[in-house]
Amino acid sequence: MVSGDVLTINGEDVRVLLDGREQEILAAVAAAYKAHGRGDSSLPHSHFLRFPADERNRIIALPAYLGDGFGIAGLKWISSFPANLEQGLNRASAVIILNSAQTGRPQAIMEGSVVSAKRTGASAALAASRLIARQPRAVGIIGCGPINFEVTRFLLAVWPELRKFYVFDVDGERAEQFRQKCGQWNVEVEVVPELTTALREGEVVSFATTAGTPHVFSRSACIPGSTILHISLRDLSPEVILSCDNVVDDVAHVCRAQTSIHLAEQLTGNTDFIRCTLAEVLEGTAPTKKDPQSVTVFSPFGLGVLDLAVAQLVMELASAEGRGTLLNNFLPTN
Repeated sequence: MVSGDVLTINGEDVRVLLDGREQEILAAVAAAYKAHGRGDSSLPHSHFLRFPADERNRIIALPAYLGDGFGIAGLKWISSFPANLEQGLNRASAVIILNSAQTGRPQAIMEGSVVSAKRTGASAALAASRLIARQPRAVGIIGCGPINFEVTRFLLAVWPELRKFYVFDVDGERAEQFRQKCGQWNVEVEVVPELTTALREGEVVSFATTAGTPHVFSRSACIPGSTILHISLRDLSPEVILSCDNVVDDVAHVCRAQTSIHLAEQLTGNTDFIRCTLAEVLEGTAPTKKDPQSVTVFSPFGLGVLDLAVAQLVMELASAEGRGTLLNNFLPTN
């Protein structure tokens, strides 16, 4: 690519390029976590753009640099507008910009919500596969949007023999649509009328909702030793968090923005209730879980380095397969 050119990649191309590449995405996400855990990254705090008198909507900027063989910098600019669902639109939309770590010049601009959903699904499945010793009998899905659909996809990538899912959504129609969409896989999906049923049946439970404040105040329904993938971060009360074994992606990042982990930190005045990070689990340096029967909660704030790792894969595939549109001389000449 000529130095002044920039590759643009639309959402459909991103989807096609990543289709069927779950193992490559899992490997990229794992490598990004390890690089970050070793300190070979730069990850400023995410910046939240909010709107006056509007608590629900936000646009978030996630800048990052990822080294350790990646050598890429960039930014994800992602919005979350929950009311979009009422208009038949996706809740989230995003753009990712990739920059050369050598010159700082932009190399690619791509649709980012597909990358974001897949790196989130891969992160959750990677965590589940390392935090639970065996394939679960069943999985509980709470929140039937695109994120949990990708979680389901990647759980099947790490556990190909997994067959049973219990799904719940406050919108029963969305739950039924989710069930039908899962028909592309050889799995049994049962729509359940109560959230507690998904907790009671799933040895792994994934929360991906639009909840802004805690609404789960007890873990009594959970299977002993089960794992909760707390992707939406604000579903569990701080008391529930404190009663569980806690693993996060990054302590400093997740203890922000009134996440359940943040609320627990405010309640206790410390982060001693967090056992380790996922990078430590992947590297085999995490402290041993004290009680094998305790419920483990994985709370990923969502690190920009994961977006960079998957977006770089997209850029390389697009260049190799001739997809995307090259904006010639996008950058000004001297």
